[in-house]
Amino acid sequence: MATPEAPSTPSNFIRQIIDKDLDSGKHSNIITRFPPEPNGYLHVGHAKSICLNFGIAQSFQGVCNLRFDDTNPEKENPEYIQSIRNDVEWLGFQWPGEPKFASNYFDQLHGYALELIKSGKAYVCELTPEQAREYRGNLKEPGKESPYRNRSVEENLDLFERMKNGEFEEGKMVLRAKIDMASPNMNMRDPIIYRIRFAEHHQTGDKWCVYPMYDFTHPISDALEGITHSLCTLEFEDHRPLYDWLLDNISIDCHPQQIEFARLQLNYTVTSKRKLKQLVDEGHVTAWNDPRMPTISGMRRRGYTPTAIRKFCDSIGVAKANSTVDVAMLEAAIRDDLNDNAPRAMCVLNPLKITIQNYPEGQVEQLSAPLHPQKEMGERTLPFTREIFIDKEDFREEANKKFKRLVLGKEVRLRNAYVIRADEVIKDENGEVVEIICTYDADTLGKNPEDGRKVKGVIHWVSATESLPAEVRLYDRLFLDENPDGNKEKSFLELINPDALTVVKTARVEPSVAEGQPEQGYQFEREGYFCIDSEDSKPDQLVLNKTIGLRDTWAKIGD
Repeated sequence: MATPEAPSTPSNFIRQIIDKDLDSGKHSNIITRFPPEPNGYLHVGHAKSICLNFGIAQSFQGVCNLRFDDTNPEKENPEYIQSIRNDVEWLGFQWPGEPKFASNYFDQLHGYALELIKSGKAYVCELTPEQAREYRGNLKEPGKESPYRNRSVEENLDLFERMKNGEFEEGKMVLRAKIDMASPNMNMRDPIIYRIRFAEHHQTGDKWCVYPMYDFTHPISDALEGITHSLCTLEFEDHRPLYDWLLDNISIDCHPQQIEFARLQLNYTVTSKRKLKQLVDEGHVTAWNDPRMPTISGMRRRGYTPTAIRKFCDSIGVAKANSTVDVAMLEAAIRDDLNDNAPRAMCVLNPLKITIQNYPEGQVEQLSAPLHPQKEMGERTLPFTREIFIDKEDFREEANKKFKRLVLGKEVRLRNAYVIRADEVIKDENGEVVEIICTYDADTLGKNPEDGRKVKGVIHWVSATESLPAEVRLYDRLFLDENPDGNKEKSFLELINPDALTVVKTARVEPSVAEGQPEQGYQFEREGYFCIDSEDSKPDQLVLNKTIGLRDTWAKIGD
């Protein structure tokens, strides 16, 4: 996969810090990391972090590691690991060598835990979870020291070894760092750094029954990898003193600088992994990669492009304070990219039969049309026949002058084809129009009528006999509320948009679409941007996903 060009982003506070570090000689090369926990699929918020970490490294000719912080085996899954790898690569980024795992460092982490015990800076605690909460205090009151805090080094070493050997049940004991129970920062009140878990680990099997906590693992993993700048979202700002304390109190040479930035928050979107998993587990969506989901794999399947996502992440910048970004900005980036790069095609969602009575029966005329109106993408072939389909919405028996489509007794141009006139309608027993009898002007292919008649309307169409049937899935935003996470009256599940998915099984598409690859995007003229579904579509049974409309219809709703 080709590495994307380094984004031409304006300077931000992180780049200024790195520039200063390079100028001062503090660092001669830059190493960052993207460290997801493999407990779910990545979402749009992770896309910002991926673009930032990999983009920073790329801009400064450094490297960015992909590291899985896999310290919680009960919630982690090899499926998630593979999906994360796929997402990072799809976005256009690469890491040196094989991905790294925090579990690769379990032996070293255990050694540093022993080092803290030997220096009197860690102890084995037997408080129950309920007691630990009581002893911890709150934001207004300091915590109380555990009665086990002053155990001897020898006793702590013995108990920790027995914890490691599986002699105690889960929850019976934990290893805590000995810092300051009166600290105003709750994270510094003797945090747990190891706990007992009898769980099979996806990388280490059953070797361990004690697992390090994330706050212990993360800074040490960074240091072991020689990370220069550890870029985290703002919720880790209060964890930074613990990050620094741990590295200052073990015998490790490297001390990365943790820098926090504002996470990506989009309106009309939920990005909590727990809530996304709930959507999947309870069947509100079909899977993590459901095109309604804000996961990277869901956006990919829906037809979003990596270029557009990278440009969007670049455009919103890097800030020090959280704010909510309008999802319309992301949608606009998708539209801009697809408008420039998606080939054109025609699709009729709700077919209405047209019979051109003066066109030769059985004739198939191969018309030529550009794949893109402004770019040199080549041509596609449109079979034209006596019977064609137009969209039902493009015909009225009577209409005012504002209706620029087909009206009984009047003319309209077929896109890339001829001018036709509606002469007669055929209705079923319910009075519904089921067929229109038309005539065509054979001298209007690629030119206006010779007698000066002005035909203002243009509609799309497909051949009734040569077009292909397709199932088209029309997607919209998953939530109706601008802040589904913050609504005080309803849960986020009650705010799901019932029209987020509409399945159309009657659609017909021009034959060229069958030549497309999975995830290939198209602009279906006058309908919007669509792509070939990567899972369910087959050459003889096309399934197409609506990526986005030609314009922002939600803006009108807001107005």
